[in-house]
Amino acid sequence: MINIIWMLLFIIGFLYAAFNGTMEEVNKAIFDGGKEAVAVSIGLISVLVFWLGIMRIGEEAGLLKKLAILFQPLAKRLFPDVPNQHPAMGYIVSNMAANIFGLGNAATPMGIKAMEQLKRLNGGKESASRSMITFLALNTSSLTLIPTTVIAIRMQYDSQSPTEIVGTTIAATLLSTTAAILIDRYFYYRRKRRGKE
Repeated sequence: MINIIWMLLFIIGFLYAAFNGTMEEVNKAIFDGGKEAVAVSIGLISVLVFWLGIMRIGEEAGLLKKLAILFQPLAKRLFPDVPNQHPAMGYIVSNMAANIFGLGNAATPMGIKAMEQLKRLNGGKESASRSMITFLALNTSSLTLIPTTVIAIRMQYDSQSPTEIVGTTIAATLLSTTAAILIDRYFYYRRKRRGKE
């Protein structure tokens, strides 16, 4: 559905430019946007490679396992259906850690692995389990302490103070994560009550 919406927006924009006589500006914007996208991507690669390397070193050194043990009590309360030593728990905690450090792109592969493991726990069913819904809500809201990617983008555009967003990012993501957990729990217990009736 989203592909259809994007295609319609694209076609409407081109038709409007054609009838309005502004195709030259559209072409210029396409090429300028392409150049800028490449420049931003190259700037972000260095930050992502650095943090992915740090995550890999942490994984090899056993830091992620220790982090999993540290977050185990919290993760166990959030995901009571997942057994303690199940691989899904390690991936969930790794994904949460990557999101905390603002590494959305680094968190994605771990999030996919976590979902695969949670689907196996769910017996391969097409409908999402309680843990899958909770993980999706947490991953979407993602508490972030250090917005690494955003800081890198701000540095790329010569921001005077690229780290000034840290405080507001922590506040905003803390609120979004709290709201995600509360809403997730509300609908879970509501569904559970309806099942008993």
